[in-house]
Amino acid sequence: MKVVVLAGGTSTERDVSLSSGGMIYRALKKKGHRAILLDVYLGYEGETEDIFEREEDWSAQVGAITEQNPDVEAVKALRPDGDRYFFGPNVLEICRRADAVFMALHGANGEDGKIQACFELMGIPYTGTDFVSSAIAMDKGISKDIFRAWNIPTPAGIRLRSGEEERARVPYPCIVKACCGGSSVGVGIARNDAEYAAAKEEAFRYDEEVIIEQYIEGREFSVGVLDGRALPVIEMAPKEGFYDYKNKYQAGETVETCPADLPKEQAAKLQETAERVFAALRLKSYARMDFRMNPQGEIFCLEANTLPGMTAISLFPQEAAAVGIGFEDLCERILQMASRDMTW
Repeated sequence: MKVVVLAGGTSTERDVSLSSGGMIYRALKKKGHRAILLDVYLGYEGETEDIFEREEDWSAQVGAITEQNPDVEAVKALRPDGDRYFFGPNVLEICRRADAVFMALHGANGEDGKIQACFELMGIPYTGTDFVSSAIAMDKGISKDIFRAWNIPTPAGIRLRSGEEERARVPYPCIVKACCGGSSVGVGIARNDAEYAAAKEEAFRYDEEVIIEQYIEGREFSVGVLDGRALPVIEMAPKEGFYDYKNKYQAGETVETCPADLPKEQAAKLQETAERVFAALRLKSYARMDFRMNPQGEIFCLEANTLPGMTAISLFPQEAAAVGIGFEDLCERILQMASRDMTW
């Protein structure tokens, strides 16, 4: 198949996306596909006529994930027309000539349904869930409304828009997070008024709306769902602090155990809840759900990730590997679902 692996972009998860894209690109090449790797925002300025036939390493542009968020403004400055056109040069033309687009994007303008909607209008098959469920899952406030309607346990909390007066307060300790953020960017734990003010200020840097919810002391887990079926549970235990951007993407900062050390009943409950979240948000293909468990064994779903990371240390590939699905085979299965699920 002729496949465009689409990565990069202008979200705070840009570096993670490029790393995911590089891994996916190399896996698809090993599977025999005519794959290329494109940065959705920077595009491609060269000749496109025989682009899928060339023998060149498209992953050369991919670097390591740093401990700090990428400088998105510096990336935007590389495109003088970036304020008017999100897609970089030739991106849409190349995607239209592909058999499918493998979405390796994370965060805003990639995981929020905008690009998916464009592709559906153009009849371009792509991996992952559709534009409606992408948008719903990206908005943590809307997702939590759906969780409650489906009786899916989730931390109690409120939504707050920039400049809006707070009509209720969540007791300390609480979590403050950007409503449509990802990779724990714009997320902070507040245990007093000073930390609360600082956490809100940081979260509002990334979004006009934030989520303020109770902090669940205890253990952190994630459960991937592949084609509607839950994968084994993975536990994430940071050596220091909480599961933030640094601890997620710097090797050795977090102890990850898959399958998680849990009684069968608790593991099954997490898997069953993940499948219910998948159904409630009407997701397709694959996704990953994040959970906290308090000392009493109660579980709380935090959010759903519709394009989970596919880096060398990402959670979803580790869970798939635990049931014998290697990285290359995982990418192949996700790619094949793109053509199967194309209904527009």
